[in-house]
Amino acid sequence: QGHLVESGGGSVQPGGSLRLSCVTSGDTYSNFCMGWFRQTPTKEREGVAAIYGGGRAAYYADSVTGRFAISQDKSKNTHYLQLDNLKPEDTGTYYCGAHFGNCTPDSLGPQGFQYWGLGTQVTVSS
Repeated sequence: QGHLVESGGGSVQPGGSLRLSCVTSGDTYSNFCMGWFRQTPTKEREGVAAIYGGGRAAYYADSVTGRFAISQDKSKNTHYLQLDNLKPEDTGTYYCGAHFGNCTPDSLGPQGFQYWGLGTQVTVSS
């Protein structure tokens, strides 16, 4: 089993940036697809980005392509989400998740993820 802890959320103005971190424990990071998701009270959880610890290609939702970047530091069992040029519609609770094996384009859907963090809040407003 795995344990995930997110951090790095906060409140920023439109156009600002944040960097989210997800530290994993309990499993070998490189064997998992790691994803970032967001959720609001009015919108169900949706995938933002995903990356495979073994080095497979990263995937991004169309709404964040060119603005967000997912990365990883295997030595720290950590993956990151860099959020640039933030928009009010990016507001939500951001969760990291993990499932065993390679990422695929379907990894932007949350259904297959086995492990979840508790979330970190991102608020974008003027």
